[in-house]
Amino acid sequence: MSRKIEERIKAFPAALKSHQELNAVITDTSAQALERASAGRANGVLSEHLLAIKDNLNLQAYPTSCASRTLEGYVSPYTATPVQRLLDAGAAIVAKTNLDEFAMGSSTEYSCFGPARHPQNQELVPGGSSGGSAVVVAANLVDAALGSDTGGSVRQPAAFCGVYGLKPTYGRISRYGLVAFASSFDQVGVFARTTELTAKVFEVIAGHDPQDSTCAAEPIDTFTYDEERTRSLTIGIAPEYEHADIDQEIRERYLDLTQFLKSEDFSVTDISLPHTDYGIAAYYILTTAEASSNLARYDGIRYGRRDLEGDDLEALYMDTRSHGFGPEVQRRIMLGTYVLSAGYVDRYYNRAQRVRRLIQQDFLSAFDNVDILITPTAPTLPFPIGTKVDDPITMYLSDVFTVPMSLAGVPSMNIPVGRARDGLPIGLQLTAAHFGEETIFQLSRFIEQRYSI
Repeated sequence: MSRKIEERIKAFPAALKSHQELNAVITDTSAQALERASAGRANGVLSEHLLAIKDNLNLQAYPTSCASRTLEGYVSPYTATPVQRLLDAGAAIVAKTNLDEFAMGSSTEYSCFGPARHPQNQELVPGGSSGGSAVVVAANLVDAALGSDTGGSVRQPAAFCGVYGLKPTYGRISRYGLVAFASSFDQVGVFARTTELTAKVFEVIAGHDPQDSTCAAEPIDTFTYDEERTRSLTIGIAPEYEHADIDQEIRERYLDLTQFLKSEDFSVTDISLPHTDYGIAAYYILTTAEASSNLARYDGIRYGRRDLEGDDLEALYMDTRSHGFGPEVQRRIMLGTYVLSAGYVDRYYNRAQRVRRLIQQDFLSAFDNVDILITPTAPTLPFPIGTKVDDPITMYLSDVFTVPMSLAGVPSMNIPVGRARDGLPIGLQLTAAHFGEETIFQLSRFIEQRYSI
C-alpha cells in the first residue's frame, strides 16, 4: 500500500464530516484500515482503493446494525466472507453505510438513523436499500462499495446516483456474514464509478465458499476488454419493459442507446419476456414470506434487543418486536406470515413460486437467441424524500424493472448513460445469462468508451 492511500485513509474522517448532511455512513471504520496499512497488512490488487460496505455485512469488532433498533449494540464476532476477501486483497474498508432497515426498501428512508440523501440534491432520495453505498461512491468518498441486492437494491440506487451497480448471478458471491432478508434472493453486489473497477472488485469477492451451501463453484472469468468480441454480441430488447408510465427522459435515453448500438452495427433484436408483469406480485409474496421466517429469530430471547413492559412471554415478544422493528419491516413480516398461513399458502406462496419458475424460463428462452438484454433500470428519476414513504405500493413499483432478474437469479448491472435535463443521472440495465457477468462487463465497457450524449 502506497503512502498516498495512507493519506487518503487519514483524510477520510474529515471528508466524511464535510459530507455529513448526506447521512450515508453509519460507522466510520477507517481506524482499522489505517492500522492494517501501517502494519503492512494491506497488500493486493485493491491496495490502492478505499471501500465501504453496507451495514448488513459483518466486519469483526464493529457494529452491524442493519439500520434497525433491534440490533442496537450488536458487535460483529466475525467478518463476512466477501468482506474478508476485500481485506485479503488489500482494500481499505473505511465505512459501513446507511440502508433501509434490514434492506427492506427502495429509498433508504426506512432507517432508524434517518434517510440518506442524494449527493446532488439533498431533498431527493438516493434509492435503496443500498442507498448509503451508492452515495459514498457517487460523492467520491470511496472508490467502490459493497451493497446487497434482493430485488434491485444495488441497481436502482446506482441508477439514481449515476454509478455502476452489479447484482451478480445468485450463488456467485458468498452470503456468509450477510444478514438475511430473503435468502433465495439476497446477493452481495458492487458499486463503482467505472466498469473496470466494478469487475475487479467482483472478481475479488466472487467464488466458492464452503461456509455457504448456496455458493456456486463455477469458475470466474477475468475481465479483459475485447472490442471485437463485444461487437459480436447479439442484444435483446424486450417490449414488456416499455411501460407507459416510464419517465419520458429515461425512455428517450433507452431508445437513443439502442439506436446508437444499431449504428455501430450491433445485432439488436426484439425478444419476449411474457411473464414480466407478474414479477412484482410474485416477488413481494416470496420475499415477505422469507423475511417473516428469517426475522423470527429476533424475539428478544435468542437475538436482538429485549423490551418487556408486561409480565408474560407474549408481552415480551410483542414489546420487543414492536419497538425493535420499524413500520416497513413490520409490514413485510405481517404480509409474509399471512401468505404462509394455513389456507393461503397454496393461494399465494405456491402460486408465486410457479410464477417465479415461469419468469426464469422466460430468461432462459431469451438467452437461447440473444447474448445480453438492455432495459431501463428504474421507471423514474430520483424522487423527493417523503413522497412515497406512506404509499408502499407506489414505492414497491420502483423495482418493477429489477425484480424479474432477481426472480430468475441472472446477473444484471446498472450502467450510467448520461443525465436528464435537470442534471439528475439516468441509468440503464444490462442483463446476461447465468454466470455471464463478464459479458455484461464487455458491453458496459464499450458503452462507457463510445457512447456520449
